[in-house]
Amino acid sequence: MVGAMVEFSATNSRPAADTEGPAARAVDAVKVYGSGATEVRALDGITAEFPAGRFTGIMGPSGSGKSTLMHCVAGLDSLTSGRVEIDGVDLTSLKDKTLTRLRRDRVGFVFQTFNLVPALTAAENIRLPMDLAGRRPDQAWLDEVIDTVGLRDRLSHRPSELSGGQQQRVAVARALAGHPTIVFADEPTGNLDSRSGSEMLEFMRRAVDDLGQTIVMVTHDPVAASYADRVLFLADGRFVDEIAEPTATSVIDRMKLFEG
Repeated sequence: MVGAMVEFSATNSRPAADTEGPAARAVDAVKVYGSGATEVRALDGITAEFPAGRFTGIMGPSGSGKSTLMHCVAGLDSLTSGRVEIDGVDLTSLKDKTLTRLRRDRVGFVFQTFNLVPALTAAENIRLPMDLAGRRPDQAWLDEVIDTVGLRDRLSHRPSELSGGQQQRVAVARALAGHPTIVFADEPTGNLDSRSGSEMLEFMRRAVDDLGQTIVMVTHDPVAASYADRVLFLADGRFVDEIAEPTATSVIDRMKLFEG
């Protein structure tokens, strides 16, 4: 029933990550924009956990709070009330510099727009966040990421020399390169054709299965959602349902209930 509170405890058949506790969580998360007659409650008391080593999809109609939730859990936006945690650290208690450092060290981002630097090669784009932070990459991990996303023969190419799918692979590799606790992906296949989008999702799935990465993806696409371990559904700023081991068909059928 839309609007009902749902307790999330779904499990699935994929092997569990060798990590205690969730990678991230939101507790009684409220985000309000405006006030009085113009007040909008983008998040209305959300509580949820994002398990380590899992791929979580977030879906819902336009205005349901999907991107707001992702931005708040990732520390890109602040809550009106409640708290969010990454690796057990309460982001709402951190000062700006400490929060910036936590985002840099523990969070990866993949967006619909690739956000690559045109003058840099693929390899330089992948290493850019670590270079800016003055950190030396873990070369063994970096090599594993590059091979997982299939970029070994494209490292010397600049973005203009790469297809859209290849550019998004660079963006995913960049998000993974620092070995973050969690990667947030906002409509990562939105600018890709169906073939490139499928390849991208397969790479993200492999990052979870083969590298133990934690990914949270906001999407409107049932096919994209089917690559996740579970899908959480939002409506009016609340979680209203969940599917474990989703298929495109099961996601579409569930979405019809909300649309009705």
